[in-house]
Amino acid sequence: MQSNTRPDQQHFVAPLDETPLVAIDSVKAEGKPSNLWTDAWNDVRKRPMFWISSVLILLVVVVALFPGWFTQTPPNNDCLLANSNGGPTDGHPLGFTKQGCDIYSRIIHGTSTSLAVGIIVTSLVAILGVVFGAFAGFYGGWLDAVLSRLGDIFFSIPYILAAVVIMSVLSGYRNVWVISLAIGLFAWPATARVLRAEILRVKNADFVMASTALGVSRFRILLRHVLPNSIAPVIVITTISLASAIVAEATLSFLGVGLPTNIMSWGNDISQAQTSLRTAPQTLILPSIALSVTVLSFIMLGEVVRDALDPKARAQR
Repeated sequence: MQSNTRPDQQHFVAPLDETPLVAIDSVKAEGKPSNLWTDAWNDVRKRPMFWISSVLILLVVVVALFPGWFTQTPPNNDCLLANSNGGPTDGHPLGFTKQGCDIYSRIIHGTSTSLAVGIIVTSLVAILGVVFGAFAGFYGGWLDAVLSRLGDIFFSIPYILAAVVIMSVLSGYRNVWVISLAIGLFAWPATARVLRAEILRVKNADFVMASTALGVSRFRILLRHVLPNSIAPVIVITTISLASAIVAEATLSFLGVGLPTNIMSWGNDISQAQTSLRTAPQTLILPSIALSVTVLSFIMLGEVVRDALDPKARAQR
């Protein structure tokens, strides 16, 4: 069909029966709506590193909670000097320490101490970091100035050095709780800084303005809207800080200002074995391997979670 709208220009229109109308812009609304956490889970479950680190962490947790499932040998009550720095024997697959104690049993029973310190420190760091970072970032003003300067003071003090001083002063009260408090009280500023920066970004979002216009209280907006949308970086830091706490406990015990020798931990075993490195290296290497594998597992998990919660990182893969 030919149609002339202007003398010098022709337009050709196809017949209607040759070009039937179809719904080309229809959108399928099937399936659940996507969000950050759903996308993150769909991403991490496809990555082998997530499953490897999760299995290793689960194994460490089971060993810490139920050491009797893995060994029946008492870690301290069955020590014979005749077995000093001895090699593997029946029932003692990893050999003996300088005092004649079973290395395998001490590693198994020391898992609970090292993991307990890591969990307590991480919980303390998360609580202090979330409280200080959330209030400083959301309310701003003088409260932000005070909390930020307080965080800067703690941030300027290396938490290992502070823990050494505290444990030296409280040498008569060394236990899991004291060493955890000594580490955690000076390790929270990094978490607070990250959360504060994230809340400064989220609090200007449209849904926060809408909640304010509806008359919702600021504290309720912080808890129900701002904090849940800002917590993702804190989760990543938490997994890594747990590994750092385990390393810090081992460092303090190695320096002789950590847990007392009657409390089994990987740090104590490494400290006591340093004099036997040349004659019996297994007494130092084997606890170090247990420490390294545990720390590496939490670091791997933190890396995977960080990439999964970052849309830009997901898009680049």
